[in-house]
Amino acid sequence: MALELMKMPQLGESVTEGTISKWLVKPGDHVTKYDPLAEVMTDKVNAEVPSSFTGIIKELKADENQTMAVGEIICSIEVESSSTDDEKQGKAASETEGNADELPTSGEVSAVESRKARYSPAVLKLSQEHGIDLSKVKGTGSEGRITRKDLLKLVESGTVPSVNEPSRTAEAAPVEAAPAMTRRPAAEATVSVPTAVGDKEIAVTGVRKAIASNMLKSKHEIPHAWTMVEVDATNMVKLRDNLKSGFKQKEGYNLTYFAFFVKAIAQALTEFPELNSMWAGDKIIQRKEINISIAVATEDALFVPVIKNADEKSIKGIAREIQELASKVKAGRLKAEDMQGGTFTVNNTGSFGSVQSMGIINYPQAAILQVETIVKRPVVINDMIAVRDMVNLCLSLDHRVLDGLVCGRFLARVKEIIENISKDNTSIY
Repeated sequence: MALELMKMPQLGESVTEGTISKWLVKPGDHVTKYDPLAEVMTDKVNAEVPSSFTGIIKELKADENQTMAVGEIICSIEVESSSTDDEKQGKAASETEGNADELPTSGEVSAVESRKARYSPAVLKLSQEHGIDLSKVKGTGSEGRITRKDLLKLVESGTVPSVNEPSRTAEAAPVEAAPAMTRRPAAEATVSVPTAVGDKEIAVTGVRKAIASNMLKSKHEIPHAWTMVEVDATNMVKLRDNLKSGFKQKEGYNLTYFAFFVKAIAQALTEFPELNSMWAGDKIIQRKEINISIAVATEDALFVPVIKNADEKSIKGIAREIQELASKVKAGRLKAEDMQGGTFTVNNTGSFGSVQSMGIINYPQAAILQVETIVKRPVVINDMIAVRDMVNLCLSLDHRVLDGLVCGRFLARVKEIIENISKDNTSIY
């Protein structure tokens, strides 16, 4: 037995570091060569890191969301004699090359099993997504290895070989489109969009890919429901407007409406902890800490830094953190730890004039609340019409975790807190 070390690979010519967004293994797990070990995110790409060895995971040297320099050790693997492994893989490779276009017969090693070590994580994932029988695909890569391009070519042509279908190679795939009933959707990365003169192609950045992946996962896995309440924020607006000039002179940063909303929501979460939860498959995790994620946008990306223990902070403290986190985002100084640990998201959609919207839940949280624009509207009070400052609060919820009753009560409580803000009963310190 020997101990081998896996290092952070260089996932691009100019990439110097990568962030481990998710471990796919744990100590004690048995892995084979090319099995995916972790999902890694860089500023250029999101990718799976495959194992270079067959053996037992001994130790993970990095935590999830930890950034590691290229060449740094990320985990250790206990392996058997490398000569034995090489002999097994060499034998498997020779069997595969000799029988690539034949179905296995009794007593022979399955083509899939014998070539499994030759499949990259991307190829295995793509084959599973589209139901491709890899034993019936002839690769065009080095030494006949099946590449991602081989599979994408089959998917686009609509001639995907599945179990019990005749063998078909990537080279032999017909160019013409298959009938609609047998056509499979093409992979997202290869969607063909016709362009015209004057159209502009914009490369998708690593950050935008990460956002897209998380949003897609949220919409695919979470059954979203939506509800809204209308809140009279007149008293809150008056208090904030009376305090803002003196506050700015004294503290050096702005006292925003948003800070009042975040404080009210954090207070309501202490009374309705069900909304401070996450779905975990066979159980629901109700978080003790109330950590509010806030959405901060730049010209080309959206970041979600976290206000930790927001229920324990004053309106002033929340206003300071909002300002500090927004400044970090705009200056490009936001760290991974600034975006970790969020339990509930509040989105200030009102900052760009929205009056009603349905947010996509920040996976794996159970809810997101959109604070819309405060607008002056005529409202009936005691059978008389008055002009009031009104705001809509829109809640998206994970219907696996939450039901309308508790969410309705939660929103009613937030509404009550906001509508009862005044200089007599509300302290910003």
